[in-house]
Amino acid sequence: MQTVTIDILNSKAVKLLQDLELLQLIRMRREKTQPATAVNWVAKYKGAMTKQPLTDIDNQLNELRNEWE
Repeated sequence: MQTVTIDILNSKAVKLLQDLELLQLIRMRREKTQPATAVNWVAKYKGAMTKQPLTDIDNQLNELRNEWE
């Protein structure tokens, strides 16, 4: 027997793996995952953007929107 660890990228893959298990070609075991730790978003992104006047932001958004027209 050989053990392989995979990352599921699409929920359809789980169904395919379950079908293979029903055919007794593979055996699925779920790993006990540790609960995700709370992310401090403020600390993570603090300083990522500089403060700008609201008029500058509005002008930038209008320019971006006009590029699509």
